[in-house]
Amino acid sequence: MDFALTDEQTQIFDIARDFAVTRMAPRAQAWEDAKALPSEVLSELGDLGMAAITVRDDFGSGLSRLDATLIFEGLSYGCPSVSAFLSIHNMVAWMIDAFGSEEQRAELLPELATMACVASYCLTEPGSGSDAAALRTTARRDGDSFVLDGTKSFISGAGFSDLYLVMARTGGPGAKGISAILVDKGTPGLSFGAQERKMGWIAQPTAEVRFDACRVPAQNLLGEPGRGFAYAMQGLDGGRLSISACALGAAQATLDKSVLYLQQRSAFGQKLADFQALQFRLADMETALQAARIFLRQAAWKLDTKAPDATKFCAMAKRFVTDAAFDVANQALQLHGGYGYLADFGIEKIVRDLRVHQILEGTNEIMRLITARALLSQSN
Repeated sequence: MDFALTDEQTQIFDIARDFAVTRMAPRAQAWEDAKALPSEVLSELGDLGMAAITVRDDFGSGLSRLDATLIFEGLSYGCPSVSAFLSIHNMVAWMIDAFGSEEQRAELLPELATMACVASYCLTEPGSGSDAAALRTTARRDGDSFVLDGTKSFISGAGFSDLYLVMARTGGPGAKGISAILVDKGTPGLSFGAQERKMGWIAQPTAEVRFDACRVPAQNLLGEPGRGFAYAMQGLDGGRLSISACALGAAQATLDKSVLYLQQRSAFGQKLADFQALQFRLADMETALQAARIFLRQAAWKLDTKAPDATKFCAMAKRFVTDAAFDVANQALQLHGGYGYLADFGIEKIVRDLRVHQILEGTNEIMRLITARALLSQSN
């Protein structure tokens, strides 16, 4: 078993990490203060091939899921909020590539790959979070159109993005009545709620996406009718890996800050780094992140090789990595003492940003449910 990255993968990670250090980290607090995504930085990431990472190479970068985790781990070293938004855009691009018609691919993917078109993913509703298959947004067929009515909640990029991939009910109750439909910004009947006031991810706009007799052409259907929920779940397998990678990279940043801080700060006549209790704390933090990194990359390898248990491993990795990353970031704040609580040191922002990684793309409780069901089905 070879755990080493290839030379190309090492280069991919280094490019992302260098971009994070030089272009993202110095400005992350300013983006949060402005409560705005940096369009120019997103365009630069598109130029680097990081906006359609797993899209086939006729329109995208043609990289693997493992490669994608390296990119998002590297980028999140600079800003997990912006990096996580990019991961959502990439999930939509992959779904269009995987399930869209050749006409849809040719029309949409070139602009998605450059970030000339920014995409959002619309699944969650006010009354259906973890129980996503119970969604109520409808898409009624009317001649050559679909007419959408309903509301999506907690949508990253709402009002900012140009394209919305919407899971809507075109048939009966349950998962098999759901289809995936593309809706362009500016379509009559599409509107957005007020921006949510959040604990973290403040640079990302988050709001409701509302449909009121929103009419779109029938050719905006992605893939087959009634297959939207299945597409959404396949998209989430990869999305969970990307979100985990974002948590991992940001947590690594807090650990690196902690090592430097303990080496520089003195108390009771000696450097903090000389206290054995604090050395043990650093050792446990490092061990947790290394274990998370190996688990994440194994899950990505499973998804790349289409292993039959890939979904279970993606769920397990998402649960383990995001929990470990939040714990490490929280411990880093404690190690910084009062300074960790101040915005100037950058730790408290990461703690706030990473808290939602344990919730979105399926809560970690749902990840446990997916894992348990897979285990129980094996024994039958």
